[in-house]
Amino acid sequence: MEQEQAQRKQYTVAEYMALEEESDVRHEFFEGEVFAMAGASIRHNTMVLNCALGLRTGLRGKSCRVFAESVQLAVEQGRYYNYPDVMVTCAPADLLAERTVTAPVLLMEVLSKSTENRDRSWKFNRYKQLPSLRHYLLVSQTTCLVEWFRREESGVWSFTPLALFTDELFMPELDLTLRLQDIYEDTGVTQMSIRFDSEDPDYKSREDK
Repeated sequence: MEQEQAQRKQYTVAEYMALEEESDVRHEFFEGEVFAMAGASIRHNTMVLNCALGLRTGLRGKSCRVFAESVQLAVEQGRYYNYPDVMVTCAPADLLAERTVTAPVLLMEVLSKSTENRDRSWKFNRYKQLPSLRHYLLVSQTTCLVEWFRREESGVWSFTPLALFTDELFMPELDLTLRLQDIYEDTGVTQMSIRFDSEDPDYKSREDK
């Protein structure tokens, strides 16, 4: 019963911020409820570090910063706060902030079974409300695949899937190129391959050609 009451506890934003300052565990905040964030796998952590390093290298000498996992994002002030896997911000106020970023230009999430649906739909729909956001990247852990969502000048979000280690993302707002081979370095993840079943009649007809 005591545990159920604790789960139902409603937090003010001030109480949540105080909790985050004292806790060794990160928590997500949504409309007064607080949720502890689970630890990540070694592969997940490696990919986050690879992404952050690739971005940091490309942004060296520019007035932008890269943050990974432990820096808080105010998705909706007073309503929703979380910790994206990787963020890039160039906003002067963010560069001076101590804890919370408010105007990222890029957000990246490394997908896992427990979070994929939420990262792809619920969370992305809220990220879209950030006026500063131009790029949202979803990175697969199971195969070489980066799903690149980009806000065009018209405001419409375009979609580009990248599935080869030789593929690159060029982001003109940051004057930066991110390579998939760098994202997947030392992870053991392989590229997608198409195999044909030798018992499939279509396979035999292709051989005859």
